[in-house]
Amino acid sequence: MSLYPPKPQPGDAVAVLSPGAALPEVFPGPYELGLRRLQRDFALRPVEYATTRRWSSPQARADDVMAAFADPDIKAIVTSIGGSDQLKILRYLDPQVILDNPKPFFGTSDNTNLHHYLFNLGLVSYYGGTVMTTLGRPGGINDHSAYAFTMAMFTSEWYDLRPADAYTDMERDWSDPAWAEEPPEMLPGTGWTWHGPRTAVEGRLWGGQLEIVDFQLRANRYLLPEEEYDGAVLFLETSEEMPSSEYVWRSLMCLAERDLLQRFSALLMGRPKGWSLDRRHSPVRRRAYVEAQHEAVLEIYRDYKIDVPIIFDIDLGHTDPQIVVPHGGLVRIDPEQRSVAVRY
Repeated sequence: MSLYPPKPQPGDAVAVLSPGAALPEVFPGPYELGLRRLQRDFALRPVEYATTRRWSSPQARADDVMAAFADPDIKAIVTSIGGSDQLKILRYLDPQVILDNPKPFFGTSDNTNLHHYLFNLGLVSYYGGTVMTTLGRPGGINDHSAYAFTMAMFTSEWYDLRPADAYTDMERDWSDPAWAEEPPEMLPGTGWTWHGPRTAVEGRLWGGQLEIVDFQLRANRYLLPEEEYDGAVLFLETSEEMPSSEYVWRSLMCLAERDLLQRFSALLMGRPKGWSLDRRHSPVRRRAYVEAQHEAVLEIYRDYKIDVPIIFDIDLGHTDPQIVVPHGGLVRIDPEQRSVAVRY
């Protein structure tokens, strides 16, 4: 069983950290907008640390993580954004300090590293809710994201996930002075796609960004023995780097060859991001990219004869809206009712 950390109350102080990349230094606009909304919309008091807006060594970033956990006045930790080398900070963390001072940790993307570290300690953390992307969204926080963030931050209740009525995988250029003037262009919701048996499943969530899960496989320092994942529910999503379907196939193949993919009782697959500022794909190319990724996933499950429920296009990760899911927390999946619920 995982330990759910105590939740903050309105008016409490929360740490705002950049354990991955200090992008608030480069793009202060979405960061400061997100901080204002954290205060105004959620009545929380953000506390910055030395490395939040300053590019720093892994040791310095780890020191700020430890300081935030150790401070009894800090009731939760919210990350500014992800990054690409958070893996380097893990060696400098003190697990006993974290265990003695459990608190909610929010982050996506490169923060998958810290989510795995906390999972290994038996702690629930929260995949979602970054300052620059979720809270600093142009035109206002997506209602779907805001409600999930509120529930995850302040409650320990069960929450029914639902497909978004509208979504987007297109972001605005933060270097454009007019980036915040209009909300992002939204597309009609596509719903979820279900595959596999109609068997109801309940288990702990584990996963995150696929590319960072791959980091963990390569480093092989922060994964538990394979049997520790028996019955857990895997969730994965891919980043704005838009990895190829071949990369997705190979990564899942390695999980299966390690006898790890077979341990999970279901798969929640986040909506792929099929557009980026560097690759502004047409709607047709975006759809083809998504379908190719779906097929890569299904091919691996067929090849290894893993017969579990698979749900595609859950709105978590690098698209908008960005719901929050409890990493290490409980999820219930009912294919008959087409329902997914998480306990915050």
